[in-house]
Amino acid sequence: MALVFFLVLLFSSIISPTVHACSQTERSSLLASFTHTLSSPPFNWSSSINCCHWNGISCNQDGWVTHLILPSKGIKGGFKLASLANLTHLIHINLSHNSLYGSLVQTELFLSLKSLEVLDLSHNLLSGKLPSSLPSSNILTVDLSSNHLHGAIPPTFFHGAWHLTSFNASNNSFSGSIPSSICLQHSSPLIRHLDVSSNNFNGTILPGLGDCSKLQVFRAHHNNITGLLPEDIYNATELEEIALHFNSLYGAISDRIVNLTNLAILDLSFNHLSGVLPLQLGKQSKLSHVILDFNYLRGSLPPSSMNCTNLIEVRMGANNLGGDISTLNFSTLSRLRKLDLFRSNFIGNLPTSLYSCWSLQAIRLSVNNVQGQIHPEILSLKSLSFLSLGEIRLTNLAGAIKILMRCKTLRTLCLSGSFISGANLDDNGMVDHDGFQNLRALSLSWCEITGPIPIWLSKLKNLQSLTLDHNRITGSIPSWLGTLPRLFHMRLHDNLISGEYPKQLCKLPSLVYQLPESQVDDDHYEFELPVIFGSKENPSCLQHVVSFLPPMIDVSNNNMNGSIPTEIGQLMLLHTLNLSSNNFSGNIPTQISNLKNLEALDLSRNALSGNIPSSLASLHFLHALNVSYNDLGGPIPTSTQLQSLNASAFERNLKLCGAPIPDECEPIKGIDAADKKNNHDVDSGHQLPWFYIFVVLGFIVGFWGVCGSLIIKRTWRHAYFRFTDNVQDWVYMMMIVSMNRMKRKLRG
Repeated sequence: MALVFFLVLLFSSIISPTVHACSQTERSSLLASFTHTLSSPPFNWSSSINCCHWNGISCNQDGWVTHLILPSKGIKGGFKLASLANLTHLIHINLSHNSLYGSLVQTELFLSLKSLEVLDLSHNLLSGKLPSSLPSSNILTVDLSSNHLHGAIPPTFFHGAWHLTSFNASNNSFSGSIPSSICLQHSSPLIRHLDVSSNNFNGTILPGLGDCSKLQVFRAHHNNITGLLPEDIYNATELEEIALHFNSLYGAISDRIVNLTNLAILDLSFNHLSGVLPLQLGKQSKLSHVILDFNYLRGSLPPSSMNCTNLIEVRMGANNLGGDISTLNFSTLSRLRKLDLFRSNFIGNLPTSLYSCWSLQAIRLSVNNVQGQIHPEILSLKSLSFLSLGEIRLTNLAGAIKILMRCKTLRTLCLSGSFISGANLDDNGMVDHDGFQNLRALSLSWCEITGPIPIWLSKLKNLQSLTLDHNRITGSIPSWLGTLPRLFHMRLHDNLISGEYPKQLCKLPSLVYQLPESQVDDDHYEFELPVIFGSKENPSCLQHVVSFLPPMIDVSNNNMNGSIPTEIGQLMLLHTLNLSSNNFSGNIPTQISNLKNLEALDLSRNALSGNIPSSLASLHFLHALNVSYNDLGGPIPTSTQLQSLNASAFERNLKLCGAPIPDECEPIKGIDAADKKNNHDVDSGHQLPWFYIFVVLGFIVGFWGVCGSLIIKRTWRHAYFRFTDNVQDWVYMMMIVSMNRMKRKLRG
């Protein structure tokens, strides 16, 4: 047994080459780079003389440092890349996700690292321009993303980088032209991954990408690129992803796109593309994501597109596409998860073939000329969580709600403006149902809903956004609405709601206090499709996360009355409060000034009286205020925000004065005398307490100065009592003598 063990050790020593210790020069270079000039956590590098054993350092058999891998180590400071120039055998540098700053224009580094293959400096604070060329002809991967680099990419930057396969410069401030010549002679013909997204590149995409025979991923979204898609891009037949969204490209999508048989992801959304879709789009069998929304495409959706059986996401909304949607056979798209054709010109019946797309998670057909009704077969979509069928023509609102209540995965439901016949949703069949338990956003505006606010809403404990505006809802706002634990965005305006503002609504938990950490992540529900606010011309109004909606209460244009409850000051997280066009009376409660996050306040067209609370001047985020058409008086409080508002925000309050309205506040007769009296009273009020204080102090000193000493000192006490006895005897004697003298005088 011992012999076997000896042979194993001998064999191991033969096949395991000896790794030499690193040189003193490389050791000093590393220490100079990371321990002497940078603020970084201890790497325990001083525990060993041999730097090959240090954390993040690897060496070859000869003891030369080949790998420097220190991502996400909290390294901070001005990094001098030239200090690494002595590490001439470096193959791999990864210093990503730190806080390094400085410039890359240091020729010492880029001239000496001839063996470098991987350079990853992403997610730092590096700035300045790029050097004239890459450091090594052996370089394979360069990642400079998420820094503060700027300027144009030098035309010689890729010269000699024969083996470069991946270049990522996204999320910087680069300008000039897209480096489309990357694959031309003397450059990088093997490039597979080119990402220059989220920069300031402008102009057209120049020819050259067609020479990138190996290019698989091309991303240049979120730039300022204009012009047509270059024709030679369709020669890069290995392309799997083209992402050019959020630019200003125009023109048509060429029929030559069918040459890109490997294309899986095509994202050209938020551009100015026009023309019709390629008729042979269905030949691209590998297509999985087609995202072309927010353009000016016209025509119909090619029937051949139903042959793209690998489709996962189709987004073509906000175009001029049309045609009879019921003729499209969606049942062939078994992998389809998201379908978005909103704000288009489609006609026909709601396609029942969609119910065969078992994987569907999101459907949006809003703002089309589609009609029909929701069938129970929709329940076969076991993963459906986002359904938006607003502004189409549907029937049987109550029936649709009863069906969708049984859809347990539903989290966003929008049926706004799709029902013109109306319905009373306070139905017993709905009250007894425990549906919509996962619902986060419910929009039923413009649906001609009648009757009171449905009581079944009280069971939706996960509801965050409730939109019931522009209906014919009657009755008062129920107090249970204020108990929904996650509700923070509520729009009940333009109804027939009456009664007072319920105090319970001033206690909405999500508007009163921040949620505990355990619930924050759970509240960051992302919409399966971005929710659009505003017009097509303003696509910046996109919300992807429900919690990013503004915290809001809007009950304007109703018949509510009574006073505004003082408890409204508890809604500390509220951003928008609109109580306009009701019959509220009384004063504006000063407690509104507790709403430190308030950005918009509309109290116009009510019967409010009294002064505008001066404490409103402390609302530093308030940029929109409207108190017009009330009976308010007195001076408008002075603050930067209030005086910058338009005078129309205060109009038809005849007793108001001061900027920004033209009526100046004039002194009122007797006001000065009253002020003087008030000042005298204030001064007296300050003097009176001091009088009582001195009286009490005099009593304490006088009384206890005498009595205290008699209690403590026995001899003093005896002497005091003897003194009082003597005084008493003397007084008695003097009284007797005086009386005898008086008697003698009377007898005489």
